[in-house]
Amino acid sequence: MNKALVTSQQIQAPGFRPVPKTGVIYVMSRAKEYGYGENPEEWANLGQGAPETGEIAGAPERLLNWSFTTDDLEYAPVDGMPELKAAVAELYNARYRDGKKSKYTEENVAICSGGRLAVTRAVSALGRTNVGHFLPDYTAYEELLDSFSSFVPIPILLDSKNNFEFNPERLKEEILGKGLSSLLLSNPCNPTGKLVTGAELEIWTQVAREHQCTMIFDEFYSHYLYDSKELSNSAASYVEDVDEDPVILIDGLTKNWRYPGFRVSWTVGPKSVIEAVSSAGSFIDGGCARPIQLAAVQLLDRSIADQEAKAIQNLFAEKRKFMVDGLAKLGIEVESVPEGGFYCWGSLTGLKGEMSNSMHFFEEALKAKVITVPGIFFDINPGQRRPDRPSRFTNFCRFSFGPSLEELERGLKSLEQIV
Repeated sequence: MNKALVTSQQIQAPGFRPVPKTGVIYVMSRAKEYGYGENPEEWANLGQGAPETGEIAGAPERLLNWSFTTDDLEYAPVDGMPELKAAVAELYNARYRDGKKSKYTEENVAICSGGRLAVTRAVSALGRTNVGHFLPDYTAYEELLDSFSSFVPIPILLDSKNNFEFNPERLKEEILGKGLSSLLLSNPCNPTGKLVTGAELEIWTQVAREHQCTMIFDEFYSHYLYDSKELSNSAASYVEDVDEDPVILIDGLTKNWRYPGFRVSWTVGPKSVIEAVSSAGSFIDGGCARPIQLAAVQLLDRSIADQEAKAIQNLFAEKRKFMVDGLAKLGIEVESVPEGGFYCWGSLTGLKGEMSNSMHFFEEALKAKVITVPGIFFDINPGQRRPDRPSRFTNFCRFSFGPSLEELERGLKSLEQIV
Protein backbone atom coordinates (compact mmCIF):
# COMPACT_ATOMS: atom_id res chain seq x y z
CA MET A 1 0.00 0.00 0.00
CA ASN A 2 1.21 3.50 -0.82
CA LYS A 3 1.03 5.44 2.41
CA ALA A 4 0.17 8.56 0.43
CA LEU A 5 -3.24 6.97 -0.14
CA VAL A 6 -3.85 6.58 3.60
CA THR A 7 -6.06 9.64 4.01
CA SER A 8 -9.06 10.67 6.01
CA GLN A 9 -12.51 10.37 4.46
CA GLN A 10 -13.05 12.64 1.47
CA ILE A 11 -14.09 16.09 2.69
CA GLN A 12 -17.03 17.63 0.85
CA ALA A 13 -16.96 21.13 2.38
CA PRO A 14 -15.64 23.71 -0.09
CA GLY A 15 -12.07 24.78 0.54
CA PHE A 16 -11.07 21.75 2.62
CA ARG A 17 -8.74 18.98 1.52
CA PRO A 18 -8.45 15.35 2.62
CA VAL A 19 -5.84 15.20 5.39
CA PRO A 20 -3.59 12.13 5.50
CA LYS A 21 -3.66 10.07 8.68
CA THR A 22 -0.05 9.95 9.82
CA GLY A 23 1.46 6.67 11.00
CA VAL A 24 0.17 6.05 14.50
CA ILE A 25 -3.14 7.84 13.84
CA TYR A 26 -3.81 5.51 10.92
CA VAL A 27 -2.64 2.50 12.91
CA MET A 28 -4.95 3.25 15.85
CA SER A 29 -7.87 3.99 13.52
CA ARG A 30 -7.46 0.58 11.88
CA ALA A 31 -7.14 -1.08 15.28
CA LYS A 32 -10.42 0.50 16.36
CA GLU A 33 -12.10 -0.98 13.28
CA TYR A 34 -10.93 -4.39 14.50
CA GLY A 35 -12.45 -3.76 17.93
CA TYR A 36 -9.57 -2.24 19.88
CA GLY A 37 -10.85 -0.45 22.95
CA GLU A 38 -13.76 -2.81 23.63
CA ASN A 39 -11.79 -5.48 25.52
CA PRO A 40 -8.36 -3.97 26.13
CA GLU A 41 -7.21 -6.94 28.21
CA GLU A 42 -7.33 -9.06 25.03
CA TRP A 43 -5.12 -6.70 23.01
CA ALA A 44 -1.42 -5.91 22.95
CA ASN A 45 -0.68 -2.34 21.88
CA LEU A 46 2.86 -2.59 20.57
CA GLY A 47 2.23 0.28 18.17
CA GLN A 48 1.25 3.44 20.01
CA GLY A 49 4.18 5.34 21.51
CA ALA A 50 3.05 5.36 25.13
CA PRO A 51 4.83 4.10 28.26
CA GLU A 52 3.00 2.27 31.00
CA THR A 53 1.66 4.94 33.35
CA GLY A 54 1.12 3.04 36.60
CA GLU A 55 3.34 2.50 39.61
CA ILE A 56 6.70 0.89 38.84
CA ALA A 57 9.39 -0.26 41.24
CA GLY A 58 11.60 2.52 42.56
CA ALA A 59 9.66 5.36 40.91
CA PRO A 60 8.11 8.32 42.75
CA GLU A 61 4.48 7.97 43.72
CA ARG A 62 2.13 8.83 40.86
CA LEU A 63 0.62 12.32 40.94
CA LEU A 64 -3.11 11.57 41.03
CA ASN A 65 -4.59 14.42 43.05
CA TRP A 66 -4.03 18.15 43.23
CA SER A 67 -6.12 21.22 44.03
CA PHE A 68 -6.39 24.64 42.48
CA THR A 69 -8.26 27.88 43.09
CA THR A 70 -10.76 29.83 41.03
CA ASP A 71 -7.86 32.07 39.92
CA ASP A 72 -6.37 29.01 38.23
CA LEU A 73 -9.39 28.82 35.95
CA GLU A 74 -8.04 31.84 34.09
CA TYR A 75 -6.01 31.65 30.90
CA ALA A 76 -2.34 30.87 31.32
CA PRO A 77 0.30 32.96 29.52
CA VAL A 78 0.88 31.62 26.01
CA ASP A 79 4.52 30.92 26.84
CA GLY A 80 3.61 29.12 30.07
CA MET A 81 3.26 29.71 33.79
CA PRO A 82 6.34 31.39 35.29
CA GLU A 83 6.52 28.76 38.05
CA LEU A 84 6.80 25.88 35.58
CA LYS A 85 9.18 27.74 33.26
CA ALA A 86 11.47 28.45 36.21
CA ALA A 87 11.29 24.81 37.35
CA VAL A 88 12.31 23.59 33.87
CA ALA A 89 15.23 26.03 33.73
CA GLU A 90 16.36 25.00 37.22
CA LEU A 91 16.28 21.30 36.32
CA TYR A 92 18.33 21.84 33.15
CA ASN A 93 20.89 23.94 35.02
CA ALA A 94 21.21 21.35 37.78
CA ARG A 95 21.53 18.42 35.41
CA TYR A 96 23.51 19.85 32.53
CA ARG A 97 24.93 23.31 33.38
CA ASP A 98 26.81 22.73 36.64
CA GLY A 99 29.98 24.84 36.64
CA LYS A 100 29.05 26.70 33.45
CA LYS A 101 28.79 30.49 33.43
CA SER A 102 25.83 30.61 31.06
CA LYS A 103 22.62 29.39 32.68
CA TYR A 104 19.05 28.95 31.50
CA THR A 105 16.38 31.20 33.00
CA GLU A 106 12.61 31.11 32.63
CA GLU A 107 13.08 33.42 29.62
CA ASN A 108 14.77 30.45 27.89
CA VAL A 109 11.69 28.24 28.33
CA ALA A 110 8.27 28.04 26.67
CA ILE A 111 5.52 25.65 27.77
CA CYS A 112 2.85 24.14 25.52
CA SER A 113 0.46 21.20 25.21
CA GLY A 114 2.46 18.19 24.05
CA GLY A 115 5.50 17.40 21.95
CA ARG A 116 3.89 17.63 18.51
CA LEU A 117 2.70 21.11 19.36
CA ALA A 118 6.12 22.19 20.62
CA VAL A 119 7.73 21.04 17.36
CA THR A 120 4.92 22.69 15.38
CA ARG A 121 5.55 26.01 17.10
CA ALA A 122 9.28 25.71 16.39
CA VAL A 123 9.03 24.89 12.68
CA SER A 124 6.29 27.48 12.13
CA ALA A 125 8.80 30.13 13.16
CA LEU A 126 11.46 29.01 10.66
CA GLY A 127 12.24 31.34 7.76
CA ARG A 128 12.97 30.65 4.09
CA THR A 129 15.59 27.96 4.71
CA ASN A 130 16.51 24.36 3.96
CA VAL A 131 15.57 22.13 6.91
CA GLY A 132 17.24 18.73 7.20
CA HIS A 133 15.45 15.66 8.55
CA PHE A 134 16.48 12.02 8.80
CA LEU A 135 15.07 8.84 7.27
CA PRO A 136 13.76 7.00 9.22
CA ASP A 137 12.40 9.31 11.90
CA TYR A 138 9.22 10.16 13.83
CA THR A 139 6.14 9.71 11.64
CA ALA A 140 4.43 12.96 12.68
CA TYR A 141 7.29 14.99 11.17
CA GLU A 142 5.94 14.24 7.68
CA GLU A 143 2.79 16.36 7.76
CA LEU A 144 4.40 18.83 10.13
CA LEU A 145 7.24 19.61 7.73
CA ASP A 146 4.72 20.12 4.92
CA SER A 147 2.38 22.42 6.85
CA PHE A 148 4.38 25.62 6.40
CA SER A 149 5.58 26.87 3.03
CA SER A 150 8.37 29.07 4.37
CA PHE A 151 11.08 26.36 4.23
CA VAL A 152 12.15 23.34 2.19
CA PRO A 153 12.46 19.93 3.92
CA ILE A 154 15.62 18.06 2.85
CA PRO A 155 15.86 14.30 3.62
CA ILE A 156 19.06 12.73 4.96
CA LEU A 157 19.33 8.97 4.53
CA LEU A 158 20.36 6.63 7.34
CA ASP A 159 21.35 3.10 6.32
CA SER A 160 20.69 -0.09 8.25
CA LYS A 161 23.85 -1.56 6.69
CA ASN A 162 25.82 1.02 8.68
CA ASN A 163 23.78 0.43 11.83
CA PHE A 164 22.01 3.77 11.24
CA GLU A 165 25.21 5.61 12.23
CA PHE A 166 25.64 9.26 11.32
CA ASN A 167 29.04 10.67 12.18
CA PRO A 168 29.85 14.36 12.74
CA GLU A 169 31.95 14.53 9.57
CA ARG A 170 28.97 13.58 7.45
CA LEU A 171 26.89 16.06 9.44
CA LYS A 172 29.18 18.86 8.27
CA GLU A 173 28.99 17.60 4.68
CA GLU A 174 25.19 17.57 4.73
CA ILE A 175 24.98 21.07 6.20
CA LEU A 176 27.43 22.58 3.74
CA GLY A 177 26.50 20.47 0.71
CA LYS A 178 22.74 20.96 1.03
CA GLY A 179 22.80 24.44 2.48
CA LEU A 180 20.97 23.45 5.66
CA SER A 181 20.09 26.22 8.08
CA SER A 182 18.21 23.92 10.47
CA LEU A 183 18.10 20.23 11.36
CA LEU A 184 15.27 18.40 13.13
CA LEU A 185 15.88 15.03 14.77
CA SER A 186 14.66 12.80 17.58
CA ASN A 187 17.40 11.81 20.03
CA PRO A 188 17.16 8.95 20.94
CA CYS A 189 15.81 8.21 17.49
CA ASN A 190 12.23 7.10 17.05
CA PRO A 191 12.11 4.37 15.66
CA THR A 192 15.66 2.91 15.65
CA GLY A 193 16.71 3.77 19.20
CA LYS A 194 20.05 5.19 18.05
CA LEU A 195 21.49 7.70 20.53
CA VAL A 196 23.79 10.66 20.02
CA THR A 197 25.52 11.27 23.34
CA GLY A 198 28.77 12.20 25.08
CA ALA A 199 31.69 13.42 22.97
CA GLU A 200 29.74 12.85 19.76
CA LEU A 201 26.85 15.04 20.93
CA GLU A 202 29.37 17.69 21.97
CA ILE A 203 30.72 17.75 18.40
CA TRP A 204 27.17 18.11 17.05
CA THR A 205 26.69 21.25 19.14
CA GLN A 206 30.08 22.55 17.98
CA VAL A 207 29.04 22.01 14.37
CA ALA A 208 25.79 23.86 15.02
CA ARG A 209 27.71 26.76 16.52
CA GLU A 210 30.50 26.92 13.93
CA HIS A 211 28.26 26.54 10.87
CA GLN A 212 25.26 28.43 12.28
CA CYS A 213 22.86 25.56 11.68
CA THR A 214 20.06 25.42 14.22
CA MET A 215 19.74 21.97 15.78
CA ILE A 216 16.22 21.14 16.98
CA PHE A 217 16.62 18.14 19.30
CA ASP A 218 13.43 16.24 20.12
CA GLU A 219 14.57 14.74 23.46
CA PHE A 220 11.29 13.13 24.50
CA TYR A 221 12.99 9.79 25.27
CA SER A 222 16.05 11.15 27.07
CA HIS A 223 15.38 9.16 30.29
CA TYR A 224 15.27 5.88 28.35
CA LEU A 225 19.00 5.08 28.25
CA TYR A 226 20.33 1.53 28.42
CA ASP A 227 24.07 1.52 27.79
CA SER A 228 24.93 4.75 29.57
CA LYS A 229 25.95 5.66 33.11
CA GLU A 230 23.88 8.83 32.85
CA LEU A 231 20.30 9.21 34.08
CA SER A 232 19.42 11.57 31.23
CA ASN A 233 20.86 12.85 27.98
CA SER A 234 20.63 16.34 26.52
CA ALA A 235 22.52 18.62 24.17
CA ALA A 236 22.13 21.22 26.93
CA SER A 237 25.32 19.77 28.44
CA TYR A 238 27.39 21.10 25.53
CA VAL A 239 25.83 24.49 24.86
CA GLU A 240 28.37 27.26 25.54
CA ASP A 241 26.07 30.28 25.59
CA VAL A 242 22.38 29.54 26.11
CA ASP A 243 21.37 32.71 24.21
CA GLU A 244 23.87 32.47 21.35
CA ASP A 245 24.24 28.78 20.45
CA PRO A 246 21.62 27.68 17.86
CA VAL A 247 20.45 24.68 19.90
CA ILE A 248 16.76 24.09 20.66
CA LEU A 249 15.61 21.33 23.01
CA ILE A 250 12.10 19.89 23.20
CA ASP A 251 10.91 17.58 25.98
CA GLY A 252 7.94 17.05 28.27
CA LEU A 253 6.12 14.86 30.76
CA THR A 254 4.68 12.50 28.14
CA LYS A 255 7.46 9.88 27.94
CA ASN A 256 10.21 10.76 30.42
CA TRP A 257 7.81 11.23 33.35
CA ARG A 258 5.17 8.78 32.00
CA TYR A 259 2.29 11.28 32.05
CA PRO A 260 1.09 11.29 28.41
CA GLY A 261 -2.38 12.48 29.39
CA PHE A 262 -1.03 15.67 30.98
CA ARG A 263 -0.04 17.03 27.54
CA VAL A 264 2.71 19.21 29.03
CA SER A 265 5.87 19.92 27.07
CA TRP A 266 8.55 22.58 26.93
CA THR A 267 10.97 24.19 24.52
CA VAL A 268 14.37 25.30 25.84
CA GLY A 269 16.62 27.57 23.80
CA PRO A 270 17.88 31.11 23.18
CA LYS A 271 15.57 33.89 24.36
CA SER A 272 15.04 35.04 20.77
CA VAL A 273 13.79 31.57 19.82
CA ILE A 274 11.49 31.41 22.85
CA GLU A 275 9.99 34.76 21.87
CA ALA A 276 9.38 33.44 18.35
CA VAL A 277 7.78 30.13 19.38
CA SER A 278 5.65 31.93 21.97
CA SER A 279 4.40 34.34 19.31
CA ALA A 280 3.61 31.33 17.13
CA GLY A 281 1.68 29.81 20.02
CA SER A 282 -0.53 32.87 20.20
CA PHE A 283 -2.13 31.98 16.85
CA ILE A 284 -1.58 28.19 16.75
CA ASP A 285 -2.88 27.04 20.13
CA GLY A 286 -3.22 29.79 22.75
CA GLY A 287 -1.24 28.03 25.48
CA CYS A 288 -1.28 25.07 27.84
CA ALA A 289 -3.97 24.62 30.53
CA ARG A 290 -3.10 26.58 33.67
CA PRO A 291 -4.11 24.01 36.37
CA ILE A 292 -2.11 21.16 34.81
CA GLN A 293 0.99 23.38 34.55
CA LEU A 294 0.80 24.23 38.25
CA ALA A 295 0.41 20.55 39.13
CA ALA A 296 3.41 19.68 36.97
CA VAL A 297 5.84 21.98 38.81
CA GLN A 298 6.52 19.46 41.58
CA LEU A 299 7.48 16.79 39.02
CA LEU A 300 10.40 18.93 37.81
CA ASP A 301 12.22 18.70 41.15
CA ARG A 302 15.55 17.06 40.31
CA SER A 303 15.29 14.37 42.98
CA ILE A 304 11.91 13.29 41.60
CA ALA A 305 13.07 13.51 37.97
CA ASP A 306 16.22 11.48 38.65
CA GLN A 307 14.31 8.87 40.66
CA GLU A 308 11.86 8.47 37.79
CA ALA A 309 14.69 8.15 35.26
CA LYS A 310 16.44 5.46 37.31
CA ALA A 311 13.23 3.45 37.74
CA ILE A 312 12.51 3.71 34.00
CA GLN A 313 15.97 2.46 33.07
CA ASN A 314 15.78 -0.51 35.43
CA LEU A 315 12.39 -1.69 34.19
CA PHE A 316 12.66 -0.81 30.52
CA ALA A 317 16.09 -2.42 30.16
CA GLU A 318 14.40 -5.67 31.20
CA LYS A 319 11.56 -5.06 28.73
CA ARG A 320 14.01 -4.22 25.95
CA LYS A 321 15.75 -7.59 26.36
CA PHE A 322 12.39 -9.37 26.53
CA MET A 323 11.25 -7.74 23.28
CA VAL A 324 14.52 -8.19 21.35
CA ASP A 325 14.75 -11.87 22.37
CA GLY A 326 11.07 -12.49 21.72
CA LEU A 327 11.17 -10.99 18.23
CA ALA A 328 14.31 -13.00 17.39
CA LYS A 329 12.45 -16.23 18.23
CA LEU A 330 9.80 -15.19 15.70
CA GLY A 331 12.40 -14.61 12.99
CA ILE A 332 12.22 -10.82 13.31
CA GLU A 333 15.71 -9.38 13.57
CA VAL A 334 16.43 -6.19 15.48
CA GLU A 335 19.54 -5.20 13.53
CA SER A 336 20.35 -2.31 15.86
CA VAL A 337 19.48 -3.01 19.50
CA PRO A 338 17.97 0.26 20.79
CA GLU A 339 20.34 2.40 22.87
CA GLY A 340 17.45 4.61 23.94
CA GLY A 341 13.68 4.99 23.65
CA PHE A 342 11.30 2.06 23.93
CA TYR A 343 11.02 0.77 20.36
CA CYS A 344 12.53 -2.08 18.40
CA TRP A 345 13.03 -1.48 14.68
CA GLY A 346 12.46 -5.02 13.47
CA SER A 347 13.39 -6.43 10.07
CA LEU A 348 10.74 -8.77 8.64
CA THR A 349 12.94 -10.08 5.83
CA GLY A 350 13.31 -13.42 7.61
CA LEU A 351 9.57 -14.10 7.47
CA LYS A 352 7.90 -16.08 4.71
CA GLY A 353 5.97 -14.65 1.78
CA GLU A 354 3.81 -11.58 2.29
CA MET A 355 4.54 -11.55 6.02
CA SER A 356 7.82 -9.80 5.17
CA ASN A 357 5.78 -6.80 3.97
CA SER A 358 5.12 -4.48 6.91
CA MET A 359 1.61 -3.44 5.79
CA HIS A 360 0.55 -7.06 5.34
CA PHE A 361 2.16 -7.99 8.66
CA PHE A 362 0.34 -5.09 10.34
CA GLU A 363 -3.06 -6.20 9.03
CA GLU A 364 -2.48 -9.84 10.02
CA ALA A 365 -1.33 -8.75 13.47
CA LEU A 366 -4.54 -6.75 13.95
CA LYS A 367 -6.52 -9.93 13.35
CA ALA A 368 -4.56 -11.43 16.24
CA LYS A 369 -5.29 -8.30 18.35
CA VAL A 370 -1.77 -6.96 18.22
CA ILE A 371 -0.96 -3.39 17.12
CA THR A 372 2.31 -2.57 15.33
CA VAL A 373 3.46 0.29 13.10
CA PRO A 374 4.54 -0.45 9.50
CA GLY A 375 7.99 0.81 8.60
CA ILE A 376 6.80 2.79 5.58
CA PHE A 377 5.34 5.46 7.87
CA PHE A 378 8.85 6.37 9.07
CA ASP A 379 9.99 7.02 5.50
CA ILE A 380 8.81 10.58 5.96
CA ASN A 381 8.17 12.39 2.70
CA PRO A 382 6.78 15.91 3.31
CA GLY A 383 4.49 17.00 0.51
CA GLN A 384 4.99 13.64 -1.20
CA ARG A 385 7.75 15.29 -3.26
CA ARG A 386 9.69 12.10 -3.88
CA PRO A 387 8.50 9.82 -6.70
CA ASP A 388 6.00 7.07 -5.91
CA ARG A 389 8.44 4.22 -5.42
CA PRO A 390 8.50 1.33 -2.96
CA SER A 391 9.69 2.49 0.44
CA ARG A 392 13.10 1.36 1.68
CA PHE A 393 11.36 0.47 4.95
CA THR A 394 8.71 -1.83 3.50
CA ASN A 395 10.27 -4.77 5.33
CA PHE A 396 10.60 -3.03 8.70
CA CYS A 397 8.12 -2.70 11.53
CA ARG A 398 8.25 -0.76 14.80
CA PHE A 399 7.45 -2.67 17.97
CA SER A 400 6.93 -0.74 21.19
CA PHE A 401 7.99 -2.15 24.56
CA GLY A 402 6.28 0.73 26.31
CA PRO A 403 3.42 -1.39 27.74
CA SER A 404 3.69 -3.69 30.76
CA LEU A 405 5.64 -6.96 30.59
CA GLU A 406 2.33 -8.82 30.78
CA GLU A 407 1.05 -7.04 27.67
CA LEU A 408 4.33 -7.58 25.82
CA GLU A 409 4.17 -11.29 26.58
CA ARG A 410 0.57 -11.45 25.35
CA GLY A 411 1.52 -9.65 22.15
CA LEU A 412 4.51 -11.87 21.34
CA LYS A 413 2.46 -15.01 21.93
CA SER A 414 -0.21 -13.75 19.54
CA LEU A 415 2.38 -12.84 16.91
CA GLU A 416 3.83 -16.34 17.19
CA GLN A 417 0.51 -17.71 15.95
CA ILE A 418 0.60 -15.68 12.74
CA VAL A 419 4.26 -16.03 11.74
